[in-house]
Amino acid sequence: MCLADDLDPQKRMASRLAILRHAEAQDCTLYRPDDEDESDDAEELDLGDARILFTGLFQAPAEWSEAERAEFFCDSDPELFEMAYIECEAKPASDDFFMPEVGDYVATMPGKGEVVMFYVHDYHEDDSGRHCVLIRDVESLA
Repeated sequence: MCLADDLDPQKRMASRLAILRHAEAQDCTLYRPDDEDESDDAEELDLGDARILFTGLFQAPAEWSEAERAEFFCDSDPELFEMAYIECEAKPASDDFFMPEVGDYVATMPGKGEVVMFYVHDYHEDDSGRHCVLIRDVESLA
């Protein structure tokens, strides 16, 4: 996978381990919509456990036009867009390993039994890891 994306496998693995072990990384679980189940009450597929390291609010590039900003944010409040690295806890190349994709859901538990949900809106991957743009779900699941 690293070679297909022109990534340095050693740097990428070092970044992966650093994110998994980071003191501020939180446990999370990722879910993916089941594309084969077209019913209204379709369950998402439980991809498994991961670690998420939040890096701040998403800042649209200064060179984006108003039209580009409107298209990216749609009707969502820009304050709901956060950035985070997400790394699967399973070993790469194992059957349980996954990479976050656009459209996945991320469930976090930042504390006190509160569940905060996010939607993977976009991502960029380089040797530092998969840096995701997440949209926070404003409905509480506590």
